[in-house]
Amino acid sequence: MSTIKTAAKDKVPVGQKAAFGAGHFILNILPATLQVFIQFFLLTAWGVDPLWAGLLGGLPRIFDSITDPVMGFISDNTTSRWGRRRPYIFVGAIISGILFFFMWQIDDNASQSYIIWHVMVLQLLFLIGNTMFATPLVGLGYEMTSDYNERTRIMAFSNTMGQIAWMIVPWLYVIIPDTNTFNTQTEGVRTMALIVGALCIVFGILPALFCKGIDSSHMENRKEINFKTLAANMKDLLAGIVQVSKNKPFMKLCGATFLVFNGFQLVAAFGVFIIVFYMYNGSYELAGTWPAWFNTINAMITAFIVIPIISRMANKWGKKKAFIISTVLSIVGYLLKWWGFDKELNSQFNQTELGTSLNSGIGTIFEFLNPTLDTIGMSWFSIDPGSEVPWLIFLPIPLFAFGMGGLFTLMMSMTADVCDLDELKNGMPRKEGTFGAIYWLMVKIGQSIALVLGGVILSIVGFDPNVTEQSLETMNGLRVADIIVPSVTAALAVWVMWKYSLTEKRAREIKATLIERRGEL
Repeated sequence: MSTIKTAAKDKVPVGQKAAFGAGHFILNILPATLQVFIQFFLLTAWGVDPLWAGLLGGLPRIFDSITDPVMGFISDNTTSRWGRRRPYIFVGAIISGILFFFMWQIDDNASQSYIIWHVMVLQLLFLIGNTMFATPLVGLGYEMTSDYNERTRIMAFSNTMGQIAWMIVPWLYVIIPDTNTFNTQTEGVRTMALIVGALCIVFGILPALFCKGIDSSHMENRKEINFKTLAANMKDLLAGIVQVSKNKPFMKLCGATFLVFNGFQLVAAFGVFIIVFYMYNGSYELAGTWPAWFNTINAMITAFIVIPIISRMANKWGKKKAFIISTVLSIVGYLLKWWGFDKELNSQFNQTELGTSLNSGIGTIFEFLNPTLDTIGMSWFSIDPGSEVPWLIFLPIPLFAFGMGGLFTLMMSMTADVCDLDELKNGMPRKEGTFGAIYWLMVKIGQSIALVLGGVILSIVGFDPNVTEQSLETMNGLRVADIIVPSVTAALAVWVMWKYSLTEKRAREIKATLIERRGEL
């Protein structure tokens, strides 16, 4: 256990942590909502061909992969009275919010070609604003403190607030189609785009207003950023990327992140398919709101139980051990899904005395709540008091939640340590923006690959979206994939991180050397 207390000067006030967390809430809710709108409501609300919807979701990621490192380089080398990151975060949040709103203001009767071009062009413009916001925000988080453990606490706090987005987004599938809330799905999408855009502006600017990064006023060797130096800047950018790619601890972080996140994202939608098409025989009506509740409760347990535990684990045993333990726990959770998502076991549990008591209790609660929910236009949140609850699907959550809960809390904290190592080896300027851009590039690449491979797996197991009742062989194949894929990728991530060398002792030695080199007290 770490016996070194965090110095007062290295502690980040709760207000700054909250402001940074507000930025991470936006960092999560924007791509999550965008994915739901493109992959689901473009098809169901406007009737866009699934192939084009897939292209609209995938092609802009190529553009995004180019702009992220560029923005990271620009923010690393920016000189301003407000610091290197904050001006971009402020402007980027406003641009992102406005463009996200306009992206979805599409007429009900618009042609498919118009919709495709409208969403494609506005999305590319939106991604410029989003990169301007997101990349400096991640870099800012790496430099808010130089303390080994305080970095973990910052990332734990921000990741907890980011999970709020995942408590909200699953309900878009329920709210937007609800006829008591919106007249049409298109109206629902347009309205939700306005709400998300407004949230982006209001919460997105908070890190720019209240967070403080490293004092860069005396930082040496920064490049001049203007049109005259464009060619030289591109050369320096490529040189910086090469330097970052030679940082072995960072490459391990990227590799482990790619594996864990890609494995999770690849099967993320499978849970909904299994609940609807296996447990409820293809009836969305019978499945009701349970797919949304499953994802929301997962996010709640991750935010308020798992992440605080992981933060304590990292403080006691170190970040690498905390990551390995949390990832192994997630594998156990994935394996338990075989029994948790078994419809016969759920049916048997509902018939036990405990199951009957739990059903009666939740039935009583919603029998009281439902009339009120109907009155205030939240009928989509209701639960039929007479329905059986698939209780067992929630049992694996506390374990497999350790996978994603540990990933971004620990990996982003360790990336901040890696930035110190880079300064030690390569000197100034510090490259938090470049490291953050490349790290999140791995996340985005993983997400893109997951979208493609997820469809491949659905095809291999024989899933037919046009058939209500899928074969038992198909659903068992999907259930196996839902368990095996994230378990294997998580195990590989443990193997990648097994010899990760940047321990707390080494990180503190690096910090002391840098303080001496800079001439700081």
